[in-house]
Parts: sequence; C-alpha cells; structure tokens
Amino acid sequence: MPPQMPPNAKTNPNGSGSYCRFTPGRSAPPVDGTALLGPVGVEIDVGPGQPRRVWHYAVLKTAEPIRPNAIDLLLSSLDEPGASLFVQGRDFAANLKDRAPHLSARALAKRRWLWGVIIAAILIAVIVASFAAGWSPIKSIAGSLPGTWRQRLGDAARESMTEGHKQCADPAGLAALARLTDRLSKAAAVAAPFNVRVYDWPLMNAFAVPGSQIVLTKGLIDTAETPDEVAGVLAHEMGHGIEMHPETAVLRSIGLAAAVQVILGGGAGGGLANAGVMLAQLGYSRGAERKADRHAYELLKGAAISPKGLANFFIRVTKKEAENPGAANSPAFNWLRTHPPAAERAKLAREQPDYPAAPALDAQSWQALKSICTTTIEPKDEPEK
Repeated sequence: MPPQMPPNAKTNPNGSGSYCRFTPGRSAPPVDGTALLGPVGVEIDVGPGQPRRVWHYAVLKTAEPIRPNAIDLLLSSLDEPGASLFVQGRDFAANLKDRAPHLSARALAKRRWLWGVIIAAILIAVIVASFAAGWSPIKSIAGSLPGTWRQRLGDAARESMTEGHKQCADPAGLAALARLTDRLSKAAAVAAPFNVRVYDWPLMNAFAVPGSQIVLTKGLIDTAETPDEVAGVLAHEMGHGIEMHPETAVLRSIGLAAAVQVILGGGAGGGLANAGVMLAQLGYSRGAERKADRHAYELLKGAAISPKGLANFFIRVTKKEAENPGAANSPAFNWLRTHPPAAERAKLAREQPDYPAAPALDAQSWQALKSICTTTIEPKDEPEK
C-alpha cells in the first residue's frame, strides 16, 4: 500500500509542494518530504538541515508512464542513481507531464513505435544482405536435417517422380555405373557416397533428389556418345546434392510440416508428389545451376575426367534443337531448358585448364552402361537398402 499523505502535506499545484517519500538507496530507509516542480527540475525537500535536491526534468524516469488519470508517481533520475521518489498528487502528475513530456504514455508509445520501425529496418537489411551473400534460411534448415530424414525424403520424391518407369538392372551395366559413381564420389569427398539409379525412361533427363540420390534416364544415356558426357552430367547432379538444392526445393515446395510428416512415415501425399514433378523438371534458379556446374568441374578434375565431354554434350543437343525447332518444347530437351544457355556452359567447359585425364569408363564398361536397361525390375522388386 503506498504511503499516505500526512494531514499537513502541501499540495498546491502552483509550486508549494506535494507529499513525497524519498529513498536515497536500496539500503537506506525512506524519509518523508515534499516535492516541488521547480524551473529546471523536481526539487526535493526532506526536512530541516538537509540539502534540497534537484532532479532535472530531462533525465527523469518513471516506473510507469504518466497517464491522464495518474494520481501518484514513482520517479528515478540519472542525477542520483539508485535513489527513488514516490510522489502523491493528481495535479503534480499532470503538471510534471507538461514539463517532462518524455514521461507521458503517448511519448512511450511513440518511442516503442520508432524502435519497432528501427528494428524492422535492421532485420530487413540483415535478411537482404544475407540473401545477397547467398544465405538461405530454408537451406540452413535442410542442412540441419539428419541423414536418415533426407534419405526418406529422397526415397519418397524419387518414387513419386519415376512412377510408371522400371528401374534398369543389368548386372554388367550396374557394375559400370558403380565404378563411375565411386570415382566421382571419391572426388567429392562426401561423408556418404551418392546412390545413382537408371530408369527405363525415354526422356532425356537427370535429376538429384534428397539424400545424395541421383536418377539418370535411359534417354540421356542413349543421347550421350561417350562416357565422359554421362560423367559430366552426373557430376553436375552431384553438385546439386552437395549444395543440398533438392532438400531446399522440397522444403520450399511442400513446407517443413509436410516434409516432417513424410519423414515420420505419413506417406508422400499429393504435396510431395508435386515436389517430385518439380525436381524432375529441374526447376532450380540459374544461380543454383551455375553453382552445380562449378562443383561438376571440380569433381571431374578430382576424378581425372576431362570436362570436354560435357561441352560436346551441350553443343550436340543444342544443334539438335536448332535443326528441329519444334523439339524445343519437347520433354526430351527438358534437362537443358532449365539450365543456363548451352553455349555459355560449353564456353565455360572449354576454358577449364588442361590436366591429366583418362576416359570415365573403358570401352567395355561403356557398352555395358549403354545396355543397362536390357534388364529391368519393378519398383517393388528393388533390393532393400
């Protein structure tokens, strides 16, 4: 209960003083006195023989802002840190608000609004700067997912996007693919090697899915003329995996909640099926594609495979598009349509410095890979991982 005003306390709003209780510090006992609104600040009189204190208006603080119906105040001041002043009187509060407007409720609301604007501006600036520097909050979330979660997301996306197409399983072709995959995976220095599957699918396509998984189609292998071309495409998809572009795309497409449902065994559902279609179409930004290309050249160099095969692949398919303009809208050219221009990529490949290189596969292994779809299995017959 606040201290009551003594019967003889002066309350004249014109300056004769209002009852107050002054506390010099935490360990000092409070004393009664009067508070006066002086020319430059609140003047505090605690009795005969004691000096009159002056707390300047500009450095006053209140425990609560002064509202229109205030009947008492609890003040502090930078003039005397640690001390406090309790003052009773509606007129004192109203007159103090006029002399120290920064103590009013309206001023407090304005300051909070201004601070809110400043903080919002700082956050926006940080976010814009982060994105300009390449930081992505979704990518950060994707990177924090455990490996087993990314594997489940990848399985669900891969199964949805390859529905209706059999997996290629010729033993000699699988062995050749494994040799090529291991060669590039070792150059990638990843914790877990990439898992690459080929599907009996005429579409000329290749795509990465979460969990370091990559899908190649029969159409792409048939289009390639050398194993170096397949190695270049495969290295590009590994680049997407290293950057976690598939995980980021899935989370952006279906949302974290839906992804967690899949991870915890809730099934793929329509959302993830749509995400699978998106990944199959390689709907990444051009910036993401260029990052994957940079990784591809690093992997090819680390595996001692020439990048010229990838350049030849770009050029030959681009010529096919020019010879058959209607093919530009064909799904067969889907892999190139969503990437940076082939001429630009071929130029970048040609600009790569020379280094000792050997064919990605020997002639026998290359023929085995080209024949990998002579044997196929239904998705349900896939061996347990």
